[in-house]
Amino acid sequence: MNSLQLSPQAAARELLRRREARRSPSGFARYIDVPGAPVDENDEDCEDFKQAETALAEHHELILSAADRCIKKPHGRLMLFMPPGSAKSTYGSVVIPAYVMGEKPGFRMIGVSYGSDLARKMGRKTRSIVKQPKFKALFNTELSTESSAADEWALTNGSEYMSGGILSGITGNRADLVVVDDPIKGRSEAESQIIRQRTIDAFDDDVRTRLKPGGSIIIIQTRWHEEDLAGSILPIGYAGESGQILCRDGQTWEVICLPAKAERADDPLGRKVGDYLWPEWFDREHWSSFERKPRTWASLFQQRPAPEEGDLFQAAWLRPYEKAPDKSTLTIYGGSDYAVTADGGDYTVHAVVGVDAENKIWLLDLWRKQTSSDEWVDAFCDLVRLWKPLGWAEETGQIRAGVGPFLDRRMRERQAYVARETFPTRGDKAVRAQSIRGRMALDGLYVPVNAPWYEAFRSELLTFPTGRNDDQVDALGLIGQLLDKFVVPMISKPELVTSHNDYKPIVERATADDWQVY
Repeated sequence: MNSLQLSPQAAARELLRRREARRSPSGFARYIDVPGAPVDENDEDCEDFKQAETALAEHHELILSAADRCIKKPHGRLMLFMPPGSAKSTYGSVVIPAYVMGEKPGFRMIGVSYGSDLARKMGRKTRSIVKQPKFKALFNTELSTESSAADEWALTNGSEYMSGGILSGITGNRADLVVVDDPIKGRSEAESQIIRQRTIDAFDDDVRTRLKPGGSIIIIQTRWHEEDLAGSILPIGYAGESGQILCRDGQTWEVICLPAKAERADDPLGRKVGDYLWPEWFDREHWSSFERKPRTWASLFQQRPAPEEGDLFQAAWLRPYEKAPDKSTLTIYGGSDYAVTADGGDYTVHAVVGVDAENKIWLLDLWRKQTSSDEWVDAFCDLVRLWKPLGWAEETGQIRAGVGPFLDRRMRERQAYVARETFPTRGDKAVRAQSIRGRMALDGLYVPVNAPWYEAFRSELLTFPTGRNDDQVDALGLIGQLLDKFVVPMISKPELVTSHNDYKPIVERATADDWQVY
């Protein structure tokens, strides 16, 4: 742009834009032409890129600000977890390196990915930025003619860029910054313990050793597996938190976890639980097409991979069904794990199961929400009126004591009667889950695989007891204790009781306010 052809007002605006572009990565991203798809998408070595179709979004600014903090901090460490299509690589692996190499003469950068081809593509896109006249106007530097290959190039200000596949061996240059983007290629590689371990070893032995003293590392990925590269660093029991987290490598990492659909009250973007990412670009139907594939949705899009086999609960114990038996053939029970904090903290869970004549347990309904007691009390009454359970399990404690009178009154008002059996808190959470675990190990748990809550339920069971949440397991565990107390012990094809008269221990303790024979 020739400033001699500009009016004084336009020249002033241009100088202001350049000042903002030099001052922050977000200003830089607004000033340059951010590269998008290659002009010829069939040519893997295409040198020209279309301008990105989308404007700088709120989560892109979050990426750029976090990366800037990481680079400025000695021994900076940053992890970015976001779903496919969120442009995390464009801003974390392309825009940031170009900015810092122009802004800091002599800066050395290494880009790493699962394979050399992808690493070269990232290098090519980053190089396309430094070739822009706008870049030269900002930093008074340009691509060096002596070193300009896609995977190894330099600027005339002394900054250098190198990229490669993580398993190909990163040798030679030392770096002020290493960006590891997509260290795992796909599902099959993520499920290979050999490849996962080779990737972790390469990161430890080849990548980290390339850092100059005080150098920084950024890891950008979707969570394919609970023990992927990021999972090997994160603390045991990591539950999707964002912020400064002390990890197993002894370093404090800034972690930004942005699932496609917000699940936490402390979402880094301030989204409400249930809000989707980037609504100005992706409509609800875009996300719903992936939500129909529960396992993919949980790991790649929600960043909460679950082990395929499980630990305390085994995947094989979950028996999928599409249509449950008629409820008239089942003896129905419920259980609740209560919480009282709205829009944060723990979830309240109500679970309903039916036991058939062969002792098979069918999970019929599940309600789960972070909400205040008035809402979950009404949800409880709705389930009681709908399913007419024979008994309902709940835990003693401060929540039960505090909400109990309100719950009793609301049940009378809505004529939602059920015998409620309380169980004291005992042992740790694994001990409390043992009753239902034993029954599931023997006869399985039949689950409605098409239910919208199924994948979150499955994930919680398979990651228990080290997973993010345990409220659904707790509710199910209370039901297990109820079954232990009032159903014939587990034997091969036991004779189950089938009438209220067989349940005198419950009925005799229930008051007229608690119980109604249907």
